[in-house]
Amino acid sequence: MLELKPGEMMVINGAAIRFRTRSRLELLTRARFLFGKQIMSTVDASSALRRIYCALQTAYVGGESERLPALAQARGLIVDMLEATPSEAKLTLLRRLERHAETDELYAALKLTRDLIDREEVEQPADGDEDPTPGTRL
Repeated sequence: MLELKPGEMMVINGAAIRFRTRSRLELLTRARFLFGKQIMSTVDASSALRRIYCALQTAYVGGESERLPALAQARGLIVDMLEATPSEAKLTLLRRLERHAETDELYAALKLTRDLIDREEVEQPADGDEDPTPGTRL
């Protein structure tokens, strides 16, 4: 059972839905869906990890014709990031992400990518600030 507030969005199997009233939703069959803060707009894809998330999102909940191209795009972006990442800790997580994408575990891939985005944003010092915890970056 999902409870959604007015104005929240949900994507189910490629269909975007915006709720006008507070709603309770019960899915009775298997479906690929994301809702609320799980949905990322392409406008917000301002970093490599965010572009990976958007591609994985489309591969997960996009229409049939969108899924395979989006998955190929996500895989290419992951490979590019693997090649550009010097940190062994981050490489380990990116390899796990790559395995999720290769084995069609796209929801797990989305969750891991969101975790990586959150880590990246926490680790970014504000403009002009020094990194408060040197040596802790991935």
